[in-house]
Amino acid sequence: MRPISVSRGLGFAAACAFLLAVPPVRAQDDAAITQAQPELKTERLEIVTHTGVHRFRVEIAATPREQEVGLMYRPAMGAAHGMLFEMGPPQQAAFWMKNCPAPLDMLFIRADGRILRIAANTTPYSETPIPSGGAITGVLELRGGEAAEIDAEPGDAVRHPYFHGE
Repeated sequence: MRPISVSRGLGFAAACAFLLAVPPVRAQDDAAITQAQPELKTERLEIVTHTGVHRFRVEIAATPREQEVGLMYRPAMGAAHGMLFEMGPPQQAAFWMKNCPAPLDMLFIRADGRILRIAANTTPYSETPIPSGGAITGVLELRGGEAAEIDAEPGDAVRHPYFHGE
């Protein structure tokens, strides 16, 4: 996933690559990304839904470059795996699926750890922006269809030290 920043406006992210708080990407920057990045540092994360507590192992995309590359060129993720984009202060964001070969579920998360919006089964390789729908501090990308499998809905809690309130 890849987020793109547009000062206080709607940022665009390559669901497989780029984050909102990062300067806008130039064409030559995209051309430089030609392969998947190595697996990033992983941490535990939980999503609490009406069906229970669901545990995940997530890679942490914290730096601008890690967020820019995101899940580009990666095959489909396994169950209970994901990537968490730590975006900083609350902001509007949008992601895209450029160079992402597998569908993803994108969970847009507020500072308190509550899910604001879920974009389910995003379209591989699409450059259509997928907006957050409000101010968020993080985005969790899961294997396409996994949010529905655990019955995740807006308002559900995401437990991870990055989020406040949970």
